[in-house]
Amino acid sequence: MPPPPNKPLPDCTIFLLAKAYQKAHAPFKQRLAPYGLTTMQHLVLEGLWHAEGQTAAELGKLLVLDKATLSGVLERLSEAGWIDKRPDPGDRRVVRLYPARRAERRKEELIALRTRANEELLAVFSPEEQVLLKRFLWDLM
Repeated sequence: MPPPPNKPLPDCTIFLLAKAYQKAHAPFKQRLAPYGLTTMQHLVLEGLWHAEGQTAAELGKLLVLDKATLSGVLERLSEAGWIDKRPDPGDRRVVRLYPARRAERRKEELIALRTRANEELLAVFSPEEQVLLKRFLWDLM
């Protein structure tokens, strides 16, 4: 039996974070669809644009992603021509990651998409609230 319509849902931070995640990602996901990218793949590209030539382990640490999640994303990005995997000149056993030409051609456009999505999401908050929200989110990581 569903709860009466006037009875509020229990106070649940996990639920609120999940709904906020959905609200944040849905419009961004739609904007990335024409590029054939997921939000996670975009995050990885931004990590490589931030510091190209990283190993998968270094990139995972930067983006706070576990090895299993990252390896699948890297494989799909490589297969789609978004990233290049190259052996380290000093140690051929080490693979370094670089944005491919395709990614470099779309870099400014894709970063602008993310910037606009962030601005639209945060527009309901004052500048002070935006700073606090980001600080709280970083603290949860």
